[in-house]
Amino acid sequence: MKNFAEMLGIKYPVIQGGMANIATAELASAVSNAGGLGLIGAGGYDENWVREEIRKCRQLTDKPFGVNVMLMSPHAPKIAKVIIEEGVKIVTTGAGSPGIYMDDWKKNGMIVIPVVPSVALARRVERMGADAVVCEGTEAGGHIGELTTMAMVPQVVDAVKIPVIAAGGIADKRGVLAAFALGAKGVQIGTVLLATKECPIHENYKQMVVNARDTDTVVTGRQTKAPVRVLKNMMSTEYLSMSLQGVDTMELEKLTLGSLRRAVFDGDVERGSFMAGQSAGLVHNIRTVKEVLSDLFDDVNHYKDQLEVM
Repeated sequence: MKNFAEMLGIKYPVIQGGMANIATAELASAVSNAGGLGLIGAGGYDENWVREEIRKCRQLTDKPFGVNVMLMSPHAPKIAKVIIEEGVKIVTTGAGSPGIYMDDWKKNGMIVIPVVPSVALARRVERMGADAVVCEGTEAGGHIGELTTMAMVPQVVDAVKIPVIAAGGIADKRGVLAAFALGAKGVQIGTVLLATKECPIHENYKQMVVNARDTDTVVTGRQTKAPVRVLKNMMSTEYLSMSLQGVDTMELEKLTLGSLRRAVFDGDVERGSFMAGQSAGLVHNIRTVKEVLSDLFDDVNHYKDQLEVM
């Protein structure tokens, strides 16, 4: 049986997270060229943007790459068709179940890897025909669930027969080793890639990740059932204060409107939404994507040494 990396045709068993407004053809191609699976994050963009990014990515790499589809997006049905038309062979999904698209994707020979927050959804997508699942713990940046990576991954491993990919809190060799020990066949990373030369975000965003300490992330949106992990700044502090005061959800939404774009493109350190995971405290400098992946996976003897002490 092929291992996970062989299944995808890549060097390292690692997927780049489908980060909205960040996971462009530029970042996806850099990850794929470095030996991982790069993803174009469709986010809230429409099908024309996704088609253009797919074509750009093909000009920048001859290695496998995929598209992440946010299922809650109103553009998801058209994006689901575009990735078939463009011959994309790997798709990951988030924010829901991909059931209505699964048959068409599988008929076109696509590898489908949903991101799941629980055992129940992992089992359901396996029955639908998913080829693997990404278990993303609450340590991750951006939209999150409640279960931690440490608790969720082994439970999903015990519940399904398809490969399980661990995500959330992984930024160095130790995290990769821990994921393998939990039964995962690979990892998905996002926060550590924010601080790379190829990542198309404002330098202020990169520096906030590099400067982050272990306690520098907070979760907003719990009361609206849409929790998001971000780096602390003036806006997140104000949001949490307003939440405690019982401010109307509409007012909270007004506060955050356009905040991700203010972080990614403007580097607005006060009013931007700087999505990042708890592993930001492990990121200490800006490197190339190749350096990040090499640090995560090269030196196999390091893993053997760690395992021999058990």
